[in-house]
Amino acid sequence: MENLALIDSFSEFKDDKLIDRVTLMAILEDVFRNALKKKFGSDDNFDIIINPDKGDMEIWRRRVIVADDDLDLENEEITLTEARKIEPDFEIGEEVSEEVKLIDLGRRAILALRQNLISKIHEHDNTNLYKQFKDLIGEIYTAEVHHVRPRVVILIDDEGNEIVLPKEKQIPSDFFRKGDNVRGIIENVELKGNKPQIIMSRTSEKFLEKLFEQEIPEVFDGLIMVKKVVRIPGEKAKVAVDSYDDRIDPVGACVGMKGSRIHGIVRELGNENIDVINYTSNIQLYITRALSPAKVSSIKINEETKRAEVFLKLEEVSKAIGRGGHNIKLAGLLTGYELDVIREGNVAEEEDDVELTEFSDEIEAWVIEEFAKIGLDTARSILKQEVDDLVRRTDLEEETILDVMRILKEEFNA
Repeated sequence: MENLALIDSFSEFKDDKLIDRVTLMAILEDVFRNALKKKFGSDDNFDIIINPDKGDMEIWRRRVIVADDDLDLENEEITLTEARKIEPDFEIGEEVSEEVKLIDLGRRAILALRQNLISKIHEHDNTNLYKQFKDLIGEIYTAEVHHVRPRVVILIDDEGNEIVLPKEKQIPSDFFRKGDNVRGIIENVELKGNKPQIIMSRTSEKFLEKLFEQEIPEVFDGLIMVKKVVRIPGEKAKVAVDSYDDRIDPVGACVGMKGSRIHGIVRELGNENIDVINYTSNIQLYITRALSPAKVSSIKINEETKRAEVFLKLEEVSKAIGRGGHNIKLAGLLTGYELDVIREGNVAEEEDDVELTEFSDEIEAWVIEEFAKIGLDTARSILKQEVDDLVRRTDLEEETILDVMRILKEEFNA
């Protein structure tokens, strides 16, 4: 009966951890064999019989009978006198099997057995958890917010597994409360000691690609391929899509009627502005599409340096560059080319134009910088714009823009 206490403690782990019978028996046998090695120096002559379903276990020690005067007795040997205490008709050379009770190992050994059992089961759980989430890398996963810290959000899934969402993997506009459900992709699994740390990301390009798979049936079915995704998380993204079937409009299918299909993805990403474009192997056409909504006049490509000069009319420059330079940056990442904007315009006007930095004594530097972010770095390039459009595309107040325009007009009217 003394074996039952350890078996009972084992059953607790079995019910809690849902370890399969074969694995459980292997763990138990390993624990017992380690204890036997410490006690007897070897476990080669021991047979361990475990029945976790019934909650019992037997350990049998096999030894060969030797003469009483054999002074160099080994673990695998027993004297004739000791053997005949078990069975009176034993003879020298025969094999004796004797059951070993756990109590014979000593109280300290039994406590060590239990501790070793706990350690082995936790090690098994961590190994399985590591393998499980390694297979989920790059897949969308949902978990609940358990704790919000300044640099990290701790999530818990339905199985009670802890998932980490670091601050740098969160979209800038993300705001979480305890109990919120959060979607992201499993980006990595790292071993911290023996415990796996599961890392989620919401800023990865892969997350946006997987959202397309989830939300757009044609992408899920493989009729439409997501060729490449680039993004500035929470701000803007560009997604190149293609279709095997000429009858399917990949952009139309992804965006949906009045943006109905992509709306859910945009909302999930904190209203990230998503441009969906048709992929093409024609690099000139690809760059033209990537710079949308700007209309490109012409492109000069240098294949060796992977650079492209993009010629644009003056009124299209700010559209090509985009707010904060996001549009041209993403277009370059999407196409793999470094894009240089070349302005086209009236020669007389260009010669008469003035760099905005020339007005630094009248216009503050941060205001000049705001205009430069959207590709407006000369006086005439600003004067060609509508005030409402400049308010929308910059972080400047209407009053500030009107004041700048007044200063610039005075330059040309003087």
